Amino acid sequence: MSTAHVAAEVVADVLIVGAGPTGLALGVDLARRGVDALVVEKADGLFPGSRGKGIQPRTMEVLEDLGVLDAVLARGGPYPVGMIWQDGKRVGEHRMFDPAELKEATADSAFTVPWMVPQWRTQEILFARLEELGGRVEFGREVVGLDQDDLGVSVRFTSGPELRARYVVAADGGRSAVRRALGVGMTGETVDPNPVLVSDVRITGLDRDNWHVFPPSGEGDDGYLAICPLAGTDDFQLVAQFPEGTAVDLSLDGIRKVAAARSHLAPEDITEVRWASDFRPRAALADRFRAGRVFLAGDAAHVHSPAGGQGLNTSVQDAYNLGWKLGAVLRGGADAVLLDSYEEERRPIAAQMLGISTGVHRGEVRRGAATVQLGLGYRESTLTEETRADAGTVRAGDRAPDATIEGVRLFDALRGPHWTLVALGTDSPGRGVESVRLVRGPAQEPYGKGLFLVRPDGYVGWAGDSAAGLPEYLARFGR
Repeated sequence: MSTAHVAAEVVADVLIVGAGPTGLALGVDLARRGVDALVVEKADGLFPGSRGKGIQPRTMEVLEDLGVLDAVLARGGPYPVGMIWQDGKRVGEHRMFDPAELKEATADSAFTVPWMVPQWRTQEILFARLEELGGRVEFGREVVGLDQDDLGVSVRFTSGPELRARYVVAADGGRSAVRRALGVGMTGETVDPNPVLVSDVRITGLDRDNWHVFPPSGEGDDGYLAICPLAGTDDFQLVAQFPEGTAVDLSLDGIRKVAAARSHLAPEDITEVRWASDFRPRAALADRFRAGRVFLAGDAAHVHSPAGGQGLNTSVQDAYNLGWKLGAVLRGGADAVLLDSYEEERRPIAAQMLGISTGVHRGEVRRGAATVQLGLGYRESTLTEETRADAGTVRAGDRAPDATIEGVRLFDALRGPHWTLVALGTDSPGRGVESVRLVRGPAQEPYGKGLFLVRPDGYVGWAGDSAAGLPEYLARFGR
């Protein structure tokens, strides 16, 4: 850490590096809290590909709170049923998700299944929301280094002036320049050594009612092919696996050849390639999520196999966790020690989700209860206080389930950058809680009876049979 490099003028409270879903979601959350944040992105525009296309129910709840749910619902759609092909014929359906597990896991949420939205469109929606809130993005700003001191961080770029902020958030992907500049290591493994082509294409002669799967023929074919219609667009996402060591051809001719070799499609049925990339599935976790005044979020902190749709979702939830804490410190007067809880809470979650995505990739975990992310929580966090002698189903640290209380949907009351006290079957909480929104009603499942203080990110921070200890908790964290 440097204490000498303070030449650049402070341009923002928070400088967010990377205009992907993580950076944009954080920008939106900070903007609605009145925090001056600037997003910088090395590319000249938003990412153009479909890559992370699945939004899990928990992330749908987050997006509802951020004010973009209507756009996400209108411009996406449900996942189609898988269709298995063999020798040019349909031979059977394949369900991507376990219906029974999904139904049980989503019983207390308005969102019952993953929702398909191509990543480029998710980013467009978040970008529009950020601009609506007065947020800023500067494109063409590639980070090459940084220095930090006790008051802030100065960031250098390949071109343009140096920028300085009180805090910096690295949301610049798996090859994060910020993480490398910090010297933070990343520990991981190759999930699958076989390279995978993923591309957004236009196709004729293939219906959009199914996710078309073409398994290897077993006769010298190179690997599987899957073609999924991208909801809300005219595109398909084409995915093909190749043997280890293959140089993947990303051209139109190359993609036409692999489609024709592995399916009944003719080369000319692939009419356009709109975006294409290749990757080797891996799983990796940053050794730290914080270095001084710099935080790592999204792929800069954890890299997933795309199987199971955990990467983008975990990343957006990183932003949701960090946003209210930065807002509390920068605008609410909370002690900066609150920011220590970001790594404490999110790194174990990221490690857990990495295990799940790797398990799904290897066929060891079904898509269902484990992948919708509604059951994640922070029971062991230093921000969590459970004071009841006989705690019920919902405990401090858990996600606050949706419910209808006295005719009001609880999530409507929770929406916004504030704390909420849910009082069920108890007396008035008394003095010391005037700063939070109050929702009252009779005892009901799954909460039971008690007082539940819900954090701005929708998790129960404190729970008790009475208000004893509640004002003290709010004085420490509830800003």
